[in-house]
Amino acid sequence: MFERILTISGKPGLYRLLSSARNMIIVEMVDATKKRTPVHNTDKVVMLDDIAIYTDTEEVPLREVFAKIYEKENGVLSIDLKMATPEELVEYFEGIMPDYDRERVYLTHIKKMFSWYNILVANGVVDFKVEEEQGEE
Repeated sequence: MFERILTISGKPGLYRLLSSARNMIIVEMVDATKKRTPVHNTDKVVMLDDIAIYTDTEEVPLREVFAKIYEKENGVLSIDLKMATPEELVEYFEGIMPDYDRERVYLTHIKKMFSWYNILVANGVVDFKVEEEQGEE
């Protein structure tokens, strides 16, 4: 399920890939509205599976970061994104990913990642494990 979740540049929120055609794809919002919309091939679309967070040693897939948050919080974030100061957000993220690259991961990235996490958890997308690993075990 997680591998079909997309972000679209210039559009808020997260989207689920429904189908594709020659010059566009059909997506629906992951939130409660479930609004469907076409996305043309000129729009920048990125799958969440393709996003990673820079650390001092490697790139950690976003899926693994979300799994760490979910494990730490048992679901919902304990920090309010609207009320938290930038320092509190950075400190909270450091508690999850202590070795993240402070020069390449900005506060805007942290906010967006926490926002995406909240959207996914609120809509029941909480399986952050990679399918290949599940098949090997």
